[in-house]
Amino acid sequence: MNGGFKVEVLAYRSLSGSHDPFTAQTIFFANQAGLQLKQVKITLQNSEAQLEAGALHFMHGRLDVDNKSGGMAGIGKAMLNKMLTSEAAFKPRYRGTGELYLEPSFGHFLVYQLRNEELIADKGLFFCSEGSLEVGIAMQKNVSSAFLGGEGFFQTRIKGSGICGSELPVPPREIRFIQLNNETLRVDGNFALMRTGNIEFSVEKSTKSLFGTLTSGEGLLQTFRGTGKVWLAPTKGVYQRMQMGGIGSLAATPKSSNTTT
Repeated sequence: MNGGFKVEVLAYRSLSGSHDPFTAQTIFFANQAGLQLKQVKITLQNSEAQLEAGALHFMHGRLDVDNKSGGMAGIGKAMLNKMLTSEAAFKPRYRGTGELYLEPSFGHFLVYQLRNEELIADKGLFFCSEGSLEVGIAMQKNVSSAFLGGEGFFQTRIKGSGICGSELPVPPREIRFIQLNNETLRVDGNFALMRTGNIEFSVEKSTKSLFGTLTSGEGLLQTFRGTGKVWLAPTKGVYQRMQMGGIGSLAATPKSSNTTT
């Protein structure tokens, strides 16, 4: 437990409670495929948590709920955050001692501890955090990343020291963690989820010359340059392709960065 704050991801090994044949069939295939229903549990000991609005399932203990807007200025800022980051306008805070259980889902979760640092995450990934963390918006620093990076002009900024939980598009075991030490990472696709440290994000041509870019088969690449950490989800596009075209869509690998990922 980190200073009275603890996050756990609970997994139900299997589901077997349905009395409806259709639902039971769906559950059977989910169990066979290894899908596990998960639920985030937060334990507080004289501490504070902030959640995405609507994330709470149930709670017990000596806990107070605070969803102050901070006046008209606070409401304006919250609505701006909602519009720009696809996250809830107001994030309720829970203070005291007790346990919070968040809404269960078949989704995937990552728990990360910030140590006086800043985490830039894709819109919609934030799920919960320690109350000591500041959650806001981060604006792209150059035109290329805003228009061509696939992230839009704004992402979510989580800043300070404390634990945060994010909802991932793929299982945590499929995440590739890249540590940069005054290096460059180039990604062909939109599957970089988060980054920390002193990293500059831009979108660049794959080669210095136009002819080289055309003949290399690679177009514009998301580029991360500097020192810090980057989280990649290489299988994100695989699941998207299967959802759209079935397993047959993986019969051949895409040969161009024009393929949607």
